[in-house]
This record gives sequence, structure tokens and C-alpha cells, in this order.
Amino acid sequence: MSDTTDTTDITERRLLVPAFKGLYEAAHESAETILRVVAGVALVTHGFGKIQNPFGAAGMVEGLGFYPGVFWSPLLSCTEFFGGILIAIGLLTRPASFAAMIVLLVTVWAHWVAMGQGYSGAEKSILWAAIFFFFVIRGGNRHSVDARIGREF
Repeated sequence: MSDTTDTTDITERRLLVPAFKGLYEAAHESAETILRVVAGVALVTHGFGKIQNPFGAAGMVEGLGFYPGVFWSPLLSCTEFFGGILIAIGLLTRPASFAAMIVLLVTVWAHWVAMGQGYSGAEKSILWAAIFFFFVIRGGNRHSVDARIGREF
């Protein structure tokens, strides 16, 4: 018996339906790209109202303990709107995803602790924070502006 292991053989043996291996390999990057684009567009959509009135969330952020609200509210607006655009197109994917993840972790705290809603109130924010964490680690993949310009953060 050989000490070396063929990784293709392991992959095929682990799949319940090995015939799907080609499909999984072919769709891997496309699925990742779709997730990035959908996450970015969702963040843009969420931030669209805020970017139209960047100081409109000043009272809300101060209510969470972030003073001065006139500083944090536009920062939140820009992070959601412009960060979402950057994530969707895959430009500066890691730093934009990091900023979005921080925003989402704050909303986890706000819903779970500050508003006392527990897991049920923070559940969506946890999922979105995990998605953005994935892109902090992974970057934009080859279907991104980062890849097209040949530079990543």
C-alpha cells in the first residue's frame, strides 16, 4: 500500500453520488460569485435609504452608544451603500467585506443585547456577518475587479 493518496479518488469516494463531481467543480466559482454579488446588492439595497439621508440614523446610532451620531451615521450609510457596490463588483472585496461584517456584528449586539431580542432578533445579522466574513478571508475570486486588475488587498 502506498503512503501517497490521490485526492481525486478521495473526493469521488466521499460523494454519495460521484457523478455530480463535475457539476460541483464547474459550479464552485460561479456559486461563490453569485453569493458575493447577491450579498453586495442586498447591502446596497439596505443602505440606499440611508445614503439619501446620511444623517438620518444619527439618533439610532447614538441610542446604541455611538457618539457623535453625526459622525457614525454617514459612516454607516457609506459602508452599506458604497461598500455593497464594492463587494458586488469585487473591488477591494476584503476591506469592504470587513467593514460590512463589523456593521453586522454591531447589529447582532444591538438586537441580541441592547434590544433584548436574543438569537431570534440577531439571527439574520449573524448569517450576514458570516457571509461577509467568508469574503474577508476568501476575497473576490477570479470573477471580480480585483482579479481583473491583478491586485488584491
